Amino acid sequence: MGLVAEFEIDCDALPLVEVAAAVPEAMIEVAIQFNHGNRPPFIAHITHGDPDAIERAFESGAFAAEYTLVGRAGETHRYQILPAVGLEAKLGEQIDDLDGLRALATTDAIIERIRVTSSGWIQTGWFANTDEFDMFRRFWQQNAGFSLRRLTHDGEPEEPGDGLTDPQREALRTAYEMGYFEIPRTASLDDVAGELGITASSLSERLRRAQTHLIETTVASTWPPLPV
Repeated sequence: MGLVAEFEIDCDALPLVEVAAAVPEAMIEVAIQFNHGNRPPFIAHITHGDPDAIERAFESGAFAAEYTLVGRAGETHRYQILPAVGLEAKLGEQIDDLDGLRALATTDAIIERIRVTSSGWIQTGWFANTDEFDMFRRFWQQNAGFSLRRLTHDGEPEEPGDGLTDPQREALRTAYEMGYFEIPRTASLDDVAGELGITASSLSERLRRAQTHLIETTVASTWPPLPV
């Protein structure tokens, strides 16, 4: 029986991490079109965030040679990004084991979702067995940072609940109770962060991940597809 895993890779050399860091309110998901040669295009779905700030981040970073807005639905913008360099070249200064990176492409696995954060990627995927998953785990543990968020057998129901971590739930509840989500707001990001005893940037990341998860598990599946 296969495995379904969600894990976080802590590696700021991964593509588009600099965009997530520059526009922390944006939620970024990417798909890689691997059948397009050594520099496969990326399709990025970006929700929230000022489009001008996002495009400035594309232009100031070293990854995107070209980008094109190919669709829009509400606050979600879809971009096609043509990389200036391939994934190996992008990671080459930080990762010595490029043979190991290439070997990941041969595993019996399907990466179904990639979320970009200000420190790396959160990936969700299917793996044929424990050995295939362990190849991913060992590589990223040895070359960057790896933390497992969820691991279940394929077809096994997930644990009941909203799927949020305790810190995410506390951040959402505190922000709501203090008026951060009211219109107009009666509490700032700094106010809520002070109440929780964390930095404003940490709170922003925590809220963004919590909101992304709730959107993905509730209304995202009912959205119409983005126009091409």
